[in-house]
Amino acid sequence: MSAALNGLEPQLVWKYFGEIAGIPRGSGNEKQIAAYVMGVAKGLGLEAKQDKFGNVVIRKPAAAGREQAPMICLQGHLDMVNEKNKDKTHNFLKDPIELVRKGNVLMANGTTLGADNGIAVAAGLAIMADKSIQHGPLEFLFTVDEETGLTGAKNLQPGFIQSKTLMNLDSEEEGSLYVGCSGGRDTVGTWKAAFDNTPAGHTAILVTVVGLKGGHSGLEIDKGRGNSLKIINRVLMALDQLGGRVSSIQGGNKRNAIPREAEAVVYVPAKKLLKALATVEELNDVLRAEISTVDPELRVSAEQLQSKKKAKVFKKTLQAQILRTLAGLPHGVVKMSADIPGLVETSANLAIVKTSASKIEIITTQRSSVTSEIEEIKHTFGAIMELGGAKVKYSAGYPGWKPNLNSNILKSAKSTYQSMFGKEPEIKAIHAGLECGIIGEKYPGMDMVSFGPTLADVHSPDEKLYIDTVDKFWNFLLGMLKAAR
Repeated sequence: MSAALNGLEPQLVWKYFGEIAGIPRGSGNEKQIAAYVMGVAKGLGLEAKQDKFGNVVIRKPAAAGREQAPMICLQGHLDMVNEKNKDKTHNFLKDPIELVRKGNVLMANGTTLGADNGIAVAAGLAIMADKSIQHGPLEFLFTVDEETGLTGAKNLQPGFIQSKTLMNLDSEEEGSLYVGCSGGRDTVGTWKAAFDNTPAGHTAILVTVVGLKGGHSGLEIDKGRGNSLKIINRVLMALDQLGGRVSSIQGGNKRNAIPREAEAVVYVPAKKLLKALATVEELNDVLRAEISTVDPELRVSAEQLQSKKKAKVFKKTLQAQILRTLAGLPHGVVKMSADIPGLVETSANLAIVKTSASKIEIITTQRSSVTSEIEEIKHTFGAIMELGGAKVKYSAGYPGWKPNLNSNILKSAKSTYQSMFGKEPEIKAIHAGLECGIIGEKYPGMDMVSFGPTLADVHSPDEKLYIDTVDKFWNFLLGMLKAAR
């Protein structure tokens, strides 16, 4: 086990978390982690099966005397978001996550930690292995590809799980019970690439945006954090005024993460090189001042490229379309809920820009707890992209989870938390996609609640798991299983 986990309680949970950290498990690459989970279950003599999509279900019989209790499903996802700092050398297809302990916080060394949702997998394995726990019949559902499309949950088949009650372990604030979530859609604009030869007398510069916190595009969307694509576009529009010609733009990695870094190659008139570099430096100061409270490490810079090979540059019309589209697309909170104080109801994330020899893509995500508002903001994005000359595609998306404040599992969770910790938990909905929305659609009547330990800055290399909340989460989970009747 990693030295960073030595002495932590509950030992069994941290043992499995350490083992999970050694297994590459980015979205779409869950074969190893699924095999590991199946192996642990079979080694414990438990029933385990996997569907053709990669989802895993494991069943553990009730403890002695608890056979008549209702079956409960504990659910989490196997995959994690693969994000790393630009200067970090890490191969997510083979390298283990390097765990780092800083007081009460567990992090990774320059990469995402994977506590989202590795902590749920570790807790499930620990419950499987611990024979002293009082519980009724249990199912453990581990889904795949939650982070990039909720694909595993979307492909669950009737009968794969048998429970009528489900506890999702993918929330990120200890002391809160989640009973609703947003739905989401992607809107993608694509332009056919069209290039000119680099104009004579132009020299190349590399513009970079680094140092932003980024984070989950739902949970952190209301924090006012910088978006590297919006920032670099402001720089490119200023360079456009100096006669700059864009050769490429790249930024953002994940649809569900606020983009932290971006870069662009721009050819500027050689006689205006110093002016161009000075313009970027001036914008660096302006932009840093704008978001210094929330993103103090932002750095916007430009350097001359010495390559003798001349690249192609966007045709002027295409350049204008791309830059104006990026300028016009909204990013951030669109609407706050009038019903639940502090809840973001609708938001938008300008997530990814990719340039290749054949096309330019702008990838965006929209979220809302109100289905009609998802449709409205989706069409807003589509209209802006179409006005900018793009061909637009919309994803099928995923449904939200409508709160049921009369839920039996919610009532049990509230009373259990009150009796264990002497205070009432907060009842919340989350501005992010939980698999509960899809599972509820797949299994009508499923009674659900979501909870977990406290995490912060998920989907970024600053991801944090607060160690002391894991023990409370664990004890509450055991209390819930004991209380089930």
